[in-house]
Amino acid sequence: MHRLFGTDGVRGVAGHYPLDERTVERLGAALVRAMPDQARALRLVVGRDTRESGVWIERALARGVCSQGATLTSAGVLPTPAVAFLTRSLGFDAGLVISASHNPFQDNGIKVFSGRGEKFSEKLEQQIEAIIADSSWEVHPDTRVETEHRDFGDAYIVHARAALPDPAPLGPIRIALDLANGATTSVAPRLFRSYGFDITLIGDTPDGRNINLECGSTHPAGLQKLVREGGFALGMAFDGDGDRAIFVDEHGKVVDGDAVLLMCAKQLRVANALPGSAIVATVMSNIGLELALREQGIEMVRCAVGDKYVMEEMLRRGIALGGEQSGHIIFLEHLFTGDGIVTALRVLRVMAESRRRLADLAADLKTFPQVLLNVRVKEKRDLHQLPPVAAAMAAVERSLADQGRLLVRYSGTEPLLRIMIEGRDQAEIQGWAQQIAEVVSREIGA
Repeated sequence: MHRLFGTDGVRGVAGHYPLDERTVERLGAALVRAMPDQARALRLVVGRDTRESGVWIERALARGVCSQGATLTSAGVLPTPAVAFLTRSLGFDAGLVISASHNPFQDNGIKVFSGRGEKFSEKLEQQIEAIIADSSWEVHPDTRVETEHRDFGDAYIVHARAALPDPAPLGPIRIALDLANGATTSVAPRLFRSYGFDITLIGDTPDGRNINLECGSTHPAGLQKLVREGGFALGMAFDGDGDRAIFVDEHGKVVDGDAVLLMCAKQLRVANALPGSAIVATVMSNIGLELALREQGIEMVRCAVGDKYVMEEMLRRGIALGGEQSGHIIFLEHLFTGDGIVTALRVLRVMAESRRRLADLAADLKTFPQVLLNVRVKEKRDLHQLPPVAAAMAAVERSLADQGRLLVRYSGTEPLLRIMIEGRDQAEIQGWAQQIAEVVSREIGA
């Protein structure tokens, strides 16, 4: 059976499978059919980012949902984490988000949250896929669609403000915000101004097509220039759907998710709010983070890339903080998913409680040099079954000891083997990566 769901919902080019109108309708209907507790009419809520395709995708989803006797409430343009929060706090049975995150406007996607505000399990996603694959049913074209439209922005703002209860120690701080012309435009200006901060906005004029266009967390150059030349205390950049944030210090230097995890982990430990003295990060986080945490007596548990997997590991181990280098940070006391606005407020909270500037806090993280090489392969064989490759990898790991890291993995979408090494010396790790790449090329190179 063809998989519709990836690591972050259904994703594709709007208007083309699986985001063509018929498949979206069937997805809405299949979602309701797959959910438990069918003895009553199920209630769903939907939010979207600012892409022009979001409007018709919402209509198609509504037809599918309503065809099964469920109701759909539209929250309009709202960040992904706000929809997750509303789903849980207002008792909806599921929440839908129409967004393709940091992708260009031509793309779109559909994410699904359970009534607890968690992303749907893979088991439930597979059930939905099986229902969609069954060609014996269709969404009736005469389905009556009644979608209630409500503004939930204020409810989310009240929730988010709990992340920064006392801004007073920050003083009259000047902050630059890059809203990526995306979903945070609906709530971020109100929220940050409600604290009395001096706010300057960029990426705040969405037109349906300029989401993430040379702005936002994946394109911080404009924000860096603004902060550096404008004398701001810091800058914050969100992505298109608002579930992640990266920062710019007063010197215009980017501060990524690894640095945020370190400063927040230390602050939570001081407050006795870091259960197990551990956090969750992915295999892509720099080993410098791992070593800096170790010096503080904090364990770093690694998992696969994707905030979905970060959250699952956090829940499994009872860990309060986790995230990704890209800026998806999960604070379990707030929500079961990444929230860029909450992350921004938590960073301000660390600054307030420590009386330190962002650049000073970020300097506690000493990142190690990193090398990434891609080798095109003709087949994806188990590397441990290739003795020359296994020997080359073992030799590098011995040389690194506990002062570096080797990660070798196949691409999930291309015929590539990715070799990543982190260590103290750039030239040294470059040589080691090249050695492994040459052995791989000889054994299975394309």
